[in-house]
Amino acid sequence: MTAALTRITGTLAEARPLRDASLYELVRVGPRGLLGEVIRFNGDTATLQIFEDTTGLAVGSLVTTTGSSLTAELGPGLLGSVLDGVGRPLARLAEATGDFIASGATAPTLDRSRRWRFTARARVGDLVAPGDVLGVVEERLEHRVLVPPGVSGRLAAIGDGELTVEEPLGQLADGTPLLLLQRWPIRTPRPIAQRLPSDRALVTGQRVFDLLFPLAEGGTIAVPGGFGTGKTIIEHSLAKYADADIVVFVGCGERGNEMAELLEDFPHLVDPRTGRPVMERTVLVVNTSNMPVVAREASVYFGVTIAEYYRDMGYHVALLADSTSRWAEAMREIGSRLEEMPGEEGYPAYLSARLSEFYERAGRVTTMQGPQGSISVIGAVSPAGGDFSEPVTQATLRIVKVFWALDAKLAQRRHFPAINWLQSYSLYPEYLAGYYTEKAAPDWNQTKAQIMDLLQKESELQEIVQLVGSDALPAEQQVTLETARLVREIYLQQNAYDKVDAYSSLQKDYKLWKAILRFGQLAGQAVSSGATLKEITGMAAVTDLARSRFEANFDVVYKDAMAKMEKSFEDVLAKTKVVA
Repeated sequence: MTAALTRITGTLAEARPLRDASLYELVRVGPRGLLGEVIRFNGDTATLQIFEDTTGLAVGSLVTTTGSSLTAELGPGLLGSVLDGVGRPLARLAEATGDFIASGATAPTLDRSRRWRFTARARVGDLVAPGDVLGVVEERLEHRVLVPPGVSGRLAAIGDGELTVEEPLGQLADGTPLLLLQRWPIRTPRPIAQRLPSDRALVTGQRVFDLLFPLAEGGTIAVPGGFGTGKTIIEHSLAKYADADIVVFVGCGERGNEMAELLEDFPHLVDPRTGRPVMERTVLVVNTSNMPVVAREASVYFGVTIAEYYRDMGYHVALLADSTSRWAEAMREIGSRLEEMPGEEGYPAYLSARLSEFYERAGRVTTMQGPQGSISVIGAVSPAGGDFSEPVTQATLRIVKVFWALDAKLAQRRHFPAINWLQSYSLYPEYLAGYYTEKAAPDWNQTKAQIMDLLQKESELQEIVQLVGSDALPAEQQVTLETARLVREIYLQQNAYDKVDAYSSLQKDYKLWKAILRFGQLAGQAVSSGATLKEITGMAAVTDLARSRFEANFDVVYKDAMAKMEKSFEDVLAKTKVVA
């Protein structure tokens, strides 16, 4: 069916007569065949959002319907790829049109010429249902080829072979062909069998997160912060060290130079578990701020659809979205052009609903085939001026379970990760208590409570210190301040660029904070016996303890530092007894 453009406003246009099209159906617009989508009907007039630059498009240009909605192509070849907001592979587009991609240029997400070695696991005569494993393709990991949702029957043919994504690997008795390629509408969640409780931690390797504000496998998290607070470095660290099989990174409306830096850095990040590049288990979806805003909205749905595809194979996926603020700004711009009634600060009234739709696709689940898989969604938020009271941050906080608040003042003091431990929170510790008790230490949760209590006491004492100075405090409170300082400087700070300190295991975490709490205990005994704070803080053992986290032979250095600290306090106590 064809229609003609009657109005154009930026990337929004109207066309009529368009009676038989469906909401969110894809269309091709104008002589260049620009990709667009139907988003509203008014009689036989349809409003279109066009995913590409509309410069040069004229009233009267033809609009052709395609009969399908915006879908993601899923199959072998996704890992390691860099896609734009509607799933076009940027590398192949650049080969065809140059670095400045021409409007209307198109290429399928998956390479049609590449052949994949398929090894069948199902056999002729098997009765298969959605989610059953037909076979595997050895890609960068085991790519499990599943029966698509909505397809079932008895296998009439299947076998090993080298196939392109469009060649049948087998067929059902009713003649339905089975391919390596699947297509799925991006705004529709893929089906699951059952949701599971959030009782397994997603270990990040970052001390401040794993101890104070843990994230559950399949959980949701917001990371708000202003410019220069370290959001990108945190995302790099999570991509590299988080306990996830697959990483899907969605660059939604970020500056082009930041995305260029990311594309430069990611291929050089090395997975410490395998020694292979992180890019081999990563999919990048890139939609920079100079690209049309309507593709920005699609990019987030496209990324989560890819994540669901790998979750259905039984993998654990980390989805990093940077940033949902730019996504919300795109919705605001589209809403204003549609003359919709604005909500707070001009954002559409359905902002919270759209954010909920996105975050609710996270979760730890039992897949249709039986194994467990998960999607953990880490959404960066970029509030203007670092104001956490703005609508996007507040709407996000009503949905997610973890809040990592990035603090510009900590970043200015070169404290990284710049997580404000008094503003941040996690709602998962109650569910994860058993996991940490089993995997880390029996007293993990009790010790965590001691650390948080110590940091809160420090905050209260700092208000007094600002008025009268630390020397006016009783010796016991000075010990509290000193112990809290060690927690901040030795434990909560972490160097993302140091090969050893960039990742910290749960066992290393436990030893470090137990050492600091032991210092506080011994220091309290020492000052009670008459020792001065200067005698305690000048110990070489404290310096050795701080240095131990940068040492490859951590256990050896840590053990020596602990022995030296115990001996130093024995000497201090002996000295105070002699003086007494």
